[in-house]
Amino acid sequence: MEPRIQYAQTSDGVSIAFWTLGEGMPFVQMPSPPWSHVQLELEMPAIRSWYERLAEKRQFVRFDSRGTGLSEQKGADFSLDTLVLDLEAVVDRLGLARFALGGFTDSGPAAISYAVRHPERVSHLLLWCTYACGSDYLQAPEIPALYALVDKDWHLFTETMARVGLRWSTAEEAGRFAKLAREITTPEAVQKAWRANLKLDVTTLLPQVRSPTMVLHRRDIRWMTTDMARGLASRIPDARLVLLEGTSVVPFGGDIEVVARVIDEFLGEGEEAATVTQQPEPGAFRTILFTDIEGSTAMTQRLGDARAREVLREHERITRDCLRTHGGAEVKTMGDGFMASFGSATKALECAIAIQQAFEEWNAHIPAHPEPAEGRVEGRAEPQPPAHPSTASRPGESPLATGRADRGVSASSAGETIAVRIGLNAGEPIAEDDPDGRGDLFGTAVIRAARIAAMAQGGEILAANVVRELAEGKGFLFGDRGEVALRGFDDPVRVFEVRWQPPSTELRTGFDSPADASGSG
Repeated sequence: MEPRIQYAQTSDGVSIAFWTLGEGMPFVQMPSPPWSHVQLELEMPAIRSWYERLAEKRQFVRFDSRGTGLSEQKGADFSLDTLVLDLEAVVDRLGLARFALGGFTDSGPAAISYAVRHPERVSHLLLWCTYACGSDYLQAPEIPALYALVDKDWHLFTETMARVGLRWSTAEEAGRFAKLAREITTPEAVQKAWRANLKLDVTTLLPQVRSPTMVLHRRDIRWMTTDMARGLASRIPDARLVLLEGTSVVPFGGDIEVVARVIDEFLGEGEEAATVTQQPEPGAFRTILFTDIEGSTAMTQRLGDARAREVLREHERITRDCLRTHGGAEVKTMGDGFMASFGSATKALECAIAIQQAFEEWNAHIPAHPEPAEGRVEGRAEPQPPAHPSTASRPGESPLATGRADRGVSASSAGETIAVRIGLNAGEPIAEDDPDGRGDLFGTAVIRAARIAAMAQGGEILAANVVRELAEGKGFLFGDRGEVALRGFDDPVRVFEVRWQPPSTELRTGFDSPADASGSG
C-alpha cells in the first residue's frame, strides 16, 4: 500500500510534502537535502524496505524539505532555520505533541537545533552518521574532490557518489541510486546544499540537548571517521554512542536489520508500560481510566464513515502516545473511546491531563473559521476563543497547552476538532481473558469508571473521591461535584472535576487549593 502524500504549510508560507506509515509512537526522519523525494525513492527496493522496517513498530514520518522532491521550491536556501521551519510545519500539521526525531547525515545539525529549541516535544534524538560542524567533514580531501565533478560531469558525479561516497553493497544498487539522484535533484541544488552545509555549526548547542540521545555510526566510513562520532556523543549530556560494522553512510546501504534492531531498542525504552497485553495480577489495586469522544455518532453521520474514521485514528494515536508516556496499560478500545489501567492514581491523573492538553493542542491547529465545505451543517456555531489562555505549568501539564479546547465539533478542510470526556475510578478489578484471548478487566471498579466518564462533558475530567484521596498532596486541583447516583448502584459516589487548564487570575469557585489535602471543595 502506498503512503498517502499530504502537505503542510510552513509559517513563512511554503508547502511541504510528507507521508506517514505505520501506527504507534511517532518517529520523524529528517531529510538530507537535496537528496530527497518522498515518492520516487519508494521505487528503490532498499529504501522502501528500510522505511517499511522502521514503520513496523511505530508511526514513521518522512518529508521533503523545501526545494526538494514534491515540496514547494521557493525559499530553498537549505539553511538550518528553514530546515527547522519545515520540520515544525509537518509535526504541527500532524498534531504531534511528542515524537522521536532522527537526524541523518546532513540533517543532523537541524535535528539537534530543533531538540534544543523544543525539548518538551522530542522524546528521543537519534543522530545517524552526522556532525555538529559542517567543515569538520566536508573539507576532508575526498569530499571537495567529489564535489568538483558536479559542474564538470553530472553523470560521473552521481555514479561516483553512489559507488565510492555512499559505498552501496552491490553495483546494481549503486547504479539504481545514481539514477534516482539524477531524477530528484540538479547540479545547482547540490552546489547550493554543499555551500549551506559548510556553514552549519551547532557545536555550542550540544551541551543544551536534554532529550535521550543516541549517536549511531558505522566504523569504516572513510570520510566520516569514528572520532567525529565520539566527539559528537561526548558533548551531548548522557548521549549513547553505538558503532556498527559497515562502510556506507546511508542506513539502507548495508544490513538494515542490524541498524533497525538498535533503533528499536533505543526508541522502545519506556514503551513497555503501554503494551496492550499488559494486565495486573488478580486482585491488584488499579486506577481505571475511560475516554470517550463527545458527539462521535453525530460526527460520523455528518462526515461519513471514511472521514470519521480518520478522526478516530487521530484520537487513537494521541491517546496511545499519552498512555506510553505516563505508564498506562491499554486494556481495550471501543472505537470512540479507550479503557486503560494504571498502578498509580497520580500517573492516571497526569495521563488524563496530558490527553486533554494534547487534544487542545490538536484543536488549536483547526481553523477557527473554516470555509464552508460540502456536507457542512449551516448555522453551526463557530468555535470560541480560549477563556483563560496561559502557559503556566502544573503536575502532568504539557508546556504546549495554551488555551481551552473547543468543546464543539466542526468540520474543516484541515481536520476535525476532538472533544474527549474522561472518567477515573480506583479499586480491585477482576482480570480475565476475553473469548478471543485478550486481557480484559471486569467488576465494580471498572463499571463505576465508565459511568463517571459518561457524566463528563467534552473537555472534562471527572474522578471518584477514591482517586482524589489517593493523589492527596500531589498538587492536583479538584472541584467537588457532590454525591451522584450512578446507574445500577444503590449507593451514591462523590465525584470531583479535575482541573487541567491553566488557572485564571481568580481561583475558580469549588476547587481545592493544591495545598489543601482534605478540603471538601
